[in-house]
Amino acid sequence: MIQRFIELGEGYSDIYELIEIAKANSHRLSHMMALHTTINDKEVTSLIVVLHPTTPGDFQPLYICREGIPNPSVLPNKRYDLFAEAAAALGKEMIQFSVKPSNIFAEKELYYQQLIGILRLNHYIPPLK
Repeated sequence: MIQRFIELGEGYSDIYELIEIAKANSHRLSHMMALHTTINDKEVTSLIVVLHPTTPGDFQPLYICREGIPNPSVLPNKRYDLFAEAAAALGKEMIQFSVKPSNIFAEKELYYQQLIGILRLNHYIPPLK
């Protein structure tokens, strides 16, 4: 199985694409998530749409708008609200937790590998086959 993050951007206008991906793939939608972190004393959030793996092929995409949305517990904002409303409309509970920021990793791929490990350990995505 291949599990890969597909970065759409930081969540400005691309948040609408992230929501459309969730709606268009509602039959494959596994989770909708918000990962909170702090970058340069600024509280930010990454939003993620996790789809079930393809059959055949066993490819599991995790679409992400990385660290560009203000943390809603610090600064309520419409972009987060739209994502949360879409999750509710699709019957999904928003999964939220705090993670380390991507800027402490030497490469973005190392950050994504760490997130995949966290998601596997918490049984949000399946282990490798």
